[in-house]
Amino acid sequence: MNRLITRLGLEQRCQAQNLARNLLQCGLATLVVLVLLLILDVFTQTVLIAALGASTFIAFAVPRSANADPRHMIGGYLIGTFTGVTLSLLLRAMPPTSPTIDHELVVVAGALAIGLAMFLMVLTKTEHPPAAALALGLVLNQWDMATLALIMAGIVGLTLVKSFVMPLLMDLL
Repeated sequence: MNRLITRLGLEQRCQAQNLARNLLQCGLATLVVLVLLLILDVFTQTVLIAALGASTFIAFAVPRSANADPRHMIGGYLIGTFTGVTLSLLLRAMPPTSPTIDHELVVVAGALAIGLAMFLMVLTKTEHPPAAALALGLVLNQWDMATLALIMAGIVGLTLVKSFVMPLLMDLL
């Protein structure tokens, strides 16, 4: 009986520690996203910022996963940016036709952006799912060099913050 009571006491302490850890990591993620949202233009670049939100989840919910290491996060964003920018520039270079055909070309380019980004990430071992969303976002949204710089600064900043607090983090999933 005493063993059962002791075991229940340990389980309650573990649950309390897990709750505290969950609150800490989710709180840190919230602060990082708050800073990113204050810096980035949240009203015109929502799709691009959403990718950073997904990366924040990966970095703080499963910090020890391969997708959360700097190679995958930064490398994935570099590939997602390259792919999205390339296909976006190809679309802009094409002469306008009809609204229906132009819309269909954007849809095809968006799908290609995801597929090509995935392929390049797998090839280079830099898989980071939110970076595929970034590639799509760059095809679907207007962007400029400042936007690209802020997105890259955001992922580098997120990676640095995560590396700094890594001793406090554990995988929550």
